[in-house]
Amino acid sequence: MLKAELRKKYMQKRKALSSDEAFLLSEKIFKNFIDYFKPTAGQKIHVFVPIEKFNEINTKVFITYFLEQNIRVYVPKIADGLISVEIFPDTVFETNSWGISEPVSNEDSGENHFDYVITPLLYCDKKGNRVGYGKGFYDAFFKSLSQHSKKIGVNYFAPDEIIEDVWEHDIPLDYLVTTTEVLSFFNGAE
Repeated sequence: MLKAELRKKYMQKRKALSSDEAFLLSEKIFKNFIDYFKPTAGQKIHVFVPIEKFNEINTKVFITYFLEQNIRVYVPKIADGLISVEIFPDTVFETNSWGISEPVSNEDSGENHFDYVITPLLYCDKKGNRVGYGKGFYDAFFKSLSQHSKKIGVNYFAPDEIIEDVWEHDIPLDYLVTTTEVLSFFNGAE
């Protein structure tokens, strides 16, 4: 299917989830992430803050856990492109014009090496190609990262369909975490 069709289809599927279903599925994704990657104190993780009106994966449980485990947490903020702001338990957030909760701070950490970059998406295929909201923020962000930063998508849905219109500038994910499994897209090299 084409990205536009997949974007529409999976946005509708996500919106059809009740808030309780989305919460329970997010918990399963969180557990699968923790069990597979086993993040530890001192690591650096970039993680999106969910847009609740779009029923995104509840990454607030990830953020709370990471902060409790002394893992350094960075979240995206839209400035001139996407910047990474390091957050702490007392960080103040505000809602931007797109309904996204972001830190009040505009201070870009300048960090480009993260152990994990937990990435929002609407759909991901079996090759790690993702469909987001179509703004291109994450593809540009991925280009700025060190090659050792693991790009991890999280999704309620399994990768059952092929994305037919992958562009040469699209950067695939390294992993996808769903409610039932963790898929690796590395070709034997990690």
